[in-house]
Amino acid sequence: MTAFPASAPAAAATPQAGPAADGDAAPQAARAPLLAVRQLGKRFGGLQAVSDVTLELHAGIVTTLIGPNGAGKTTLFNLITGHLTPTSGDVLYEGKSIAGQSPWRIARSGVGRTFQDLRLFSRMSVEENVLTAMEHSAWLWQPGGRAARRTRAERVAQILEMTHLSALADARAIDLAYAERKFLSIARLIASDARIWLLDEPASGLDPRSYDRFVGLLRSQVAQGVTVCIIEHNLDVVSNVSDRVAFLDQGRLLAEGTPREVLDDPRLASIYFGETA
Repeated sequence: MTAFPASAPAAAATPQAGPAADGDAAPQAARAPLLAVRQLGKRFGGLQAVSDVTLELHAGIVTTLIGPNGAGKTTLFNLITGHLTPTSGDVLYEGKSIAGQSPWRIARSGVGRTFQDLRLFSRMSVEENVLTAMEHSAWLWQPGGRAARRTRAERVAQILEMTHLSALADARAIDLAYAERKFLSIARLIASDARIWLLDEPASGLDPRSYDRFVGLLRSQVAQGVTVCIIEHNLDVVSNVSDRVAFLDQGRLLAEGTPREVLDDPRLASIYFGETA
């Protein structure tokens, strides 16, 4: 695992603009974010799990959330995706508030996510799992007819090829190896046509070959305009896939910047590794 270096200038606590995408020379900050978290907070009784977090996700940018266990990273994902309702603040997607909406409505709007426990339909086939992630017309009794079903089948086949699951199309999800189940969760995201991917430790448990495939797949999707936010503990992964890194601790956003700016900050290193001053 990459360690935080011993010394370097502190990263800025104020969110900064990421690199311009698709060769656009305009500064990232000049463009409206695809998703914006504004002074978001969540309290559970006497526990302030997330406190006054402001964060922007811009199109085609990979942002990684890091921080010690209990920093509020997964809670932040749950607030964005409607699995929790904020106590304060707002979540804006394409400039419109989605805070407090149901998870299915937020997912349908284009914000998709994966979970650490994957949450696949374990008794269904790989192909069926991907089909269920498509719009409501994925099922045979939905409108569209034979031509629409053929189009969906072709799309599923394409996605399974992208995720190296073609040979396992008829296998049940429960019978897949762990890495294969991870790729199936990504295949379902692709099938949903989500514009924003929120990935909770997507590379954990992957062998080196599967990890390389995951990074290649992620980069290809980002090149096509997908916006990605990752929760990750492996600092090698953070360095390899991130355009931006946001550091959370005790529910607060302490710093945001490039991977080098954040990972080179000794103050954050002492927090991350639990060192005392």
